[in-house]
Amino acid sequence: MARSIKKGPYVEDKLLRRVERMNQTGERRQIRTSSRRSMILPEFVGHTFLVHNGKAFIAVFVTENMVGHRLGEFSPTRAFRRHGAATDKTVSLK
Repeated sequence: MARSIKKGPYVEDKLLRRVERMNQTGERRQIRTSSRRSMILPEFVGHTFLVHNGKAFIAVFVTENMVGHRLGEFSPTRAFRRHGAATDKTVSLK
């Protein structure tokens, strides 16, 4: 379910303060976060976030196309191995 327009986008306060401080100083370093539910704002463009996926921190460089999405969308939690691994055995027909 979408968040109400009148409430505005959800961004964790600590994360927003870090980005604002880095924008004021002009500093560009990676920001570690576990807040996958935070919305990407225009202030985040150009920053690299290390987003936790439950096991490791995945680097996400924010571009203009990502504004409006959530941080967790770019840090997958499941690894796709491939389909049909058990059926890849070769069968010889004689």
